Amino acid sequence: MAFYFRRLCYFPALLLVVIQLLHGVCGQLVVVEEPTYAPPPPLVVIEEPTSSPPPPLDVVNEPIFAPPPPLDVVNEPISAPPPPLNVAEEPLSAPPPPLHVVEEPISAPPPPLVKQDGNDAIVPALFVFGDSLIDNGNNNNIPSFAKANYFPYGIDFNGGPTGRFCNGLTMVDGIAQLLGLPLIPAYSEATGDQVLRGVNYASAAAGILPDTGGNFMGRIPFDQQIHNFQTTLDQMASKSGGPVAIADSVARGLFFIGMGSNDYLNNYLLPNFPTRNQFNAHQFGDLLVQHYANHLTRLYNLGGRKFIVAGLGRMGCIPSILAQGTDGKCSEEVNQLVLPFNTNVKTMISNLNQNLPDAKFIYLDITQMLEDIIANPAVYGNYQILS
Repeated sequence: MAFYFRRLCYFPALLLVVIQLLHGVCGQLVVVEEPTYAPPPPLVVIEEPTSSPPPPLDVVNEPIFAPPPPLDVVNEPISAPPPPLNVAEEPLSAPPPPLHVVEEPISAPPPPLVKQDGNDAIVPALFVFGDSLIDNGNNNNIPSFAKANYFPYGIDFNGGPTGRFCNGLTMVDGIAQLLGLPLIPAYSEATGDQVLRGVNYASAAAGILPDTGGNFMGRIPFDQQIHNFQTTLDQMASKSGGPVAIADSVARGLFFIGMGSNDYLNNYLLPNFPTRNQFNAHQFGDLLVQHYANHLTRLYNLGGRKFIVAGLGRMGCIPSILAQGTDGKCSEEVNQLVLPFNTNVKTMISNLNQNLPDAKFIYLDITQMLEDIIANPAVYGNYQILS
């Protein structure tokens, strides 16, 4: 049994939960209990790698642009509640209403829920890093088997296939609209002033580890996506008066990161990769999160301060895994395999929040969200059940 939501390739409820989480991102940031002037202690998650430790990332040691000025919201009294978002005025305990986007005609994209003119956006920019779940065309012009710029992809998207692995909009498209931003362009297509409102660097088949997805040939791993973000910063600086001028915009921007699924599907679980012989499930989860923490710290050093990091869902229930079985049931072995990764990511986020001044990292519990949607589908509005 599967659920099909018109237009959005992810669940409308997930969009509402993200917006509710943004109370902690766009409001007062009070999660850093240490004084911001104290030097951060070393991250717990990057202690001793289970294999040989990854080489230090040169980019982390390079001087960054100018450090962003302190966020005004950090200086507000801790007791002051964050202002409510326009798009989530209902109590958090109330079941989310159906999104307007699923009730619009399929032929036209849904209107934004927040005005897109000038300063009406909740955040100045959205920067997206990830894989095929949120790729919007970065693989179109590279030699790769992981492409979606042909039908039936995009059958509900105004303009047809774009490179989104989806019939219509993706999760981050919906988030951008709810934040009052335009659809965020792919890095491969972003031009002119578009980069000032954000860029999507996600690439199908990409992973946290650089070798992940090699079976698809071309893809853009996480470290290369971060390198592309550095290029964007140079472009933004040239359009807005230099690195100091863009520092505040980058610091107030939202970074959405969804990585890790391909490190299992297109690395650990494939017989032509050595990782399964080198690491057990817990060791591999440790290795992934060590690299993950380094990459996220690198984004922090480049000016990012507000991050949403998505965990992995029940990957034993996805079509490619179901197709390998004979009974049509989810693979509990695969579901259990990714649990150490999610556990480690939660610990990593806690450490980053404690040790990186002014940073705010939020964990998006995809597993819990999907399980609730499956258990209570009628609560989430307009849906169809496909047998």
